[in-house]
Amino acid sequence: MGDKSNNDLYPGDIAKRLNLISKVHGLEQAERFFKDVPEAKIGFKVYAALLSCYAEHKSLEEAEAIMKKIKKLHPMHLTVCYNMMLKLYAQKGKSEKLDRLMQEMKEKDICNGATFTIRLNAYAISKDVEGMEKLLMQMEADPIATVDWYTYATAANGYMKAGNVEKASLMLKKSENLVNGQNRRIAYESLQTMHAAIGNKDEVYRLWNRCKNLRNSLNSSYLCMLSSLVKLDDIEGAEKIFQEWESGHTSYDIRISNMMITAYCKWGLVDKAEAYIKKLLDNGKVLDGSTWDRMSSAYHMDNDMEKAVQTLKKATLGSRRGWKPSAVTLSACIKYLKEKLDVEQAFEILKLFKEKGHISDTAYDRLVSYVHGEIPDTEAFDLIKQDLKYEKVQLHDEEN
Repeated sequence: MGDKSNNDLYPGDIAKRLNLISKVHGLEQAERFFKDVPEAKIGFKVYAALLSCYAEHKSLEEAEAIMKKIKKLHPMHLTVCYNMMLKLYAQKGKSEKLDRLMQEMKEKDICNGATFTIRLNAYAISKDVEGMEKLLMQMEADPIATVDWYTYATAANGYMKAGNVEKASLMLKKSENLVNGQNRRIAYESLQTMHAAIGNKDEVYRLWNRCKNLRNSLNSSYLCMLSSLVKLDDIEGAEKIFQEWESGHTSYDIRISNMMITAYCKWGLVDKAEAYIKKLLDNGKVLDGSTWDRMSSAYHMDNDMEKAVQTLKKATLGSRRGWKPSAVTLSACIKYLKEKLDVEQAFEILKLFKEKGHISDTAYDRLVSYVHGEIPDTEAFDLIKQDLKYEKVQLHDEEN
C-alpha cells in the first residue's frame, strides 16, 4: 500500500486506504492499519470507512461499537452510516434491532430513499409479506422514498419467496413499466432471471429480445439468458443461444462456456460437455478450476469415480485465489480412494488442496486421519463441512 506515513495523509485518503486494504488484504490487516492512524486524524470519514469494512465482513459487534462512536460526533452525513447498519442487521436476521434503528431514523428525520429500499428488501428476504406490502404503500405515498423498477422487483422477490407467483408476476410487470435510461440492460436481465425462477418462459424470451434490441449485445446478456434457460430446462433453446454467442462478435468469456458445460452436466449430457471442453482446448483456451470442477462433479454423479478424481486434480491445479470446489465431490473422491486403498493418491489430492489454501491445516489433518481409518463412523463430507473455509460456501450439490 506504499510507505507513506499516516501522519502525511488527509482523513479522506486514510479512509480510502482503509477500505482498499480491507478489500484486498482482509479485515485483520485493515484493523492493524487503523490502529496506526494518529488520534488527531480519526474523525467521521475514517470511522465511516471502518464501519464499512465491518459491514462488508458482517462483523456485527464491531460495527455496533464503531457506530456508537460515530453518533457521538454528530456528523452531517449520518444517514449513510445508519443505512449500513440497517443492511447489516437485515443480513444477520436481526429484525428487532433493524426496526429499532429504523424508528430512530424516522424520529431524527434522516431517512432517505436507500433507507426504505433496504427495509423493503429485509421484509422480502424474511418472507414478511404483510410488512412488505405495508411499507410499499408508504413508499408509494412518500416523496422521499425512491420508487423505481428495483422497488417492485424487490417486492416480486418477496412474493416469490412466499410462494405467491401471481403477485410476483404482477410486481414484475410494474417493475418493467418503470425501466428507463442507461440501466435498462441491467433491469431487463434482472427481470429475466426472476421470470425464469417462476417458470415464465415466454416472458424470458420477450425480455431477451428487448436486451438484443439495445445497442451492442453484451456477454452479460448471453450469460443471463443461458442461466435462465438452464433453470427452465430448455435444452434446445440454450444450445441455440449458445451457438449464437459463439458465432457472434462478442469477446470470449469463460463464464458462458462454464454455464453451458454446467448445463450439459445437469442434463446428463456428459459426452457433449467433454466434446466442448476438447474444442476449447484445441482452440488454445485455458480452462480454470471451476470448469474442471463442474466436470468432476458430473463424473461423480455419473459414478465414474476414476475420471472424477483425475478431473478434480486438474480443477485444483487450475484454480484461482478464492475458488472453492464442491465439498460433495471432494469428499466422494477421498472416500473412493480410501475404499480403493489408494492412500498415496488421496494424500496427493489433500496436499494439493492444502497448498492451494482450499482446506485448512486442521481439515487436512482430520482427512489424513480419515484416510488412515483412524476416525471410525465418520464421513469425509462431514469433516470438510466443519472446515471454516467452507463455512459460507454454497455447495452446488446441496443446492440441486
